[in-house]
Amino acid sequence: MPGIANRIASARRSGTEWAAQPVKARLRILGRFRQALPTHVDRLVAAVESRRPRAPGETIAAEILPLAEAVRFLEMNAAQILAPRYEPSSFLPLWLTRTELEIRREPCGVILIIGPSNYPLMLPGIQAAQALAAGNALLIKPGVGGSPSMQLFAKLLTAAGLNSELCQVLSEDPESAQEAIATGVDKVILTGSAGTGRKVMQQLASSLTPSVMELSGCDAVFVLADADLDLVVRALLFGMRLNSSATCIAPRRVFAHERIADDLTSRLTAAFQALPSCRPPPAWAARARRLVKEALAQGAVCLAGNIAEAEAFSPTLLGSVNPKMAAVNEDITAPVLSVFSVANDEEALVLSAQCRYALGATVFGSESKAMELAGRIKAGTVVVNDMIAPTADPRLPFGGRGRSGFGVTRGREGLLEMTRVKTICTRHGYWRPHLDPPVPASGDLMRAYLTASHGATLWERLGAMKRTIGALIRMRRTRDAQDQAEGTSHE
Repeated sequence: MPGIANRIASARRSGTEWAAQPVKARLRILGRFRQALPTHVDRLVAAVESRRPRAPGETIAAEILPLAEAVRFLEMNAAQILAPRYEPSSFLPLWLTRTELEIRREPCGVILIIGPSNYPLMLPGIQAAQALAAGNALLIKPGVGGSPSMQLFAKLLTAAGLNSELCQVLSEDPESAQEAIATGVDKVILTGSAGTGRKVMQQLASSLTPSVMELSGCDAVFVLADADLDLVVRALLFGMRLNSSATCIAPRRVFAHERIADDLTSRLTAAFQALPSCRPPPAWAARARRLVKEALAQGAVCLAGNIAEAEAFSPTLLGSVNPKMAAVNEDITAPVLSVFSVANDEEALVLSAQCRYALGATVFGSESKAMELAGRIKAGTVVVNDMIAPTADPRLPFGGRGRSGFGVTRGREGLLEMTRVKTICTRHGYWRPHLDPPVPASGDLMRAYLTASHGATLWERLGAMKRTIGALIRMRRTRDAQDQAEGTSHE
């Protein structure tokens, strides 16, 4: 197998030709890939589930359908999103009259995608599709256990007509990504933990390589006094079940209004008893157990679940928590949920903001009140009266704040992240007074023009316009005199 340097070199060579293709030609290949997904669905399910068994229906819903919809979004919208944009010259300064401005979106070049292990197909697959649509070449470093799904993903793209050098899958070893960065890529898209993001950014700093960091979450759920508690319970149980709660925007902290907090806690305690145990990767389970035990030692109460050392992990509900506990401040990839009782929205926002993660959040309550609160929450994505599923909308840009990272993937904004901006300014006509040497009246002109353009009152602007014209006349006379003097001296 070729070394990393050779892989990057071949990707860069093929990428030049790929970037020169019209957007619609690139999208035709992605369209054929999308249409092949139903034919290969069983192979994809088996590849995704090779590391951790999951119900086929959940894998299709969580991994394959969102990927297909994201590709279809690109087919319908990418050409328009990536098209050059021309800015009108309505409000240009006087000296920039007849300047045409074109804003282009160009591919970054070779993009390294570092994928996660919890959604090994959907997350890196959508990022790869967007990067290819924008005209880039790719290297993909799968998360642990993600090689089978990414290898099949690349094969299906090749079968659809993509040059195999444009989408190359590296090994799962972190060293493969480190070597790729050291050799030289043009952008890195990482989905992973905050710790991994910090290490990758440290390596990127020396070369000033740009990146998008889609990092961990510790999501808050705000339950207003008028919320439908049946809906809230159903949604929270879904958040515990989906992918065994190994989802970056799974609920972890519930801030319930004190009027309904006891009722909600009682319902959740009973409902958690019926949740099946799951089998997270051992390292994930061990970390979750450690954080729960620390919380219990600090005064938290285990309302449901059994954290005894065992192969399976029991969904765990914690009460009597405080915002300083690590269990409500750290990213956990196992079904652990903590409940707070709050007096009002202000207290909920203050407590929630003490967590350094700000990826997603959810609000339950009457739509008007929930929408008002949603606008005040520190998070990249807020869902109102639902849980997680709406974030799979292919139109939705997704990204976090704080320790949850920066930049976005998916949607229009995610596609634009795969590009670099180039502006082209074209000047028409002959009048370019700024190129002439300054004359004494230049300062008077600038002062008068500033007031004429931005003065507070109409009277100020009209007076300044008169002074502007006068300064222009004096400048013209001065330059005519200079030209005449130069002509005389030449004679």
